[in-house]
Amino acid sequence: MTTERAYFAGVGRRPGMFVGKASFPLLTAFLTGYDQHAQRHGGPGLTGWHDWLVARRGHGCDHAWPGQVLHLALPNGWDDPWNLPPEDEQHAIEVLFALLDEFAAERAAAQESPAPD
Repeated sequence: MTTERAYFAGVGRRPGMFVGKASFPLLTAFLTGYDQHAQRHGGPGLTGWHDWLVARRGHGCDHAWPGQVLHLALPNGWDDPWNLPPEDEQHAIEVLFALLDEFAAERAAAQESPAPD
């Protein structure tokens, strides 16, 4: 069975295979669908992801998790996530999957560590 971390890494390596054109909005929509499916079928999905991103960033805002990722990837801001310049789009996708890897690794480590008495 593939771990979530390995699955996310596979999507990150070949995003076009999963969403056609590799774009930040299409990948975040795909991951939202993944999350909903996982939760519906008893898996954790992306539970805790938004809060983890807010903690990583150091402060929150009204953006959902895709906006939190963009804040981390593009700290100088952006106009329209559907029309990012190609270099910003590529960077945002790279940051998205790097953050997902960190999140999944931390969650896996927390699940493996014994509970305190």
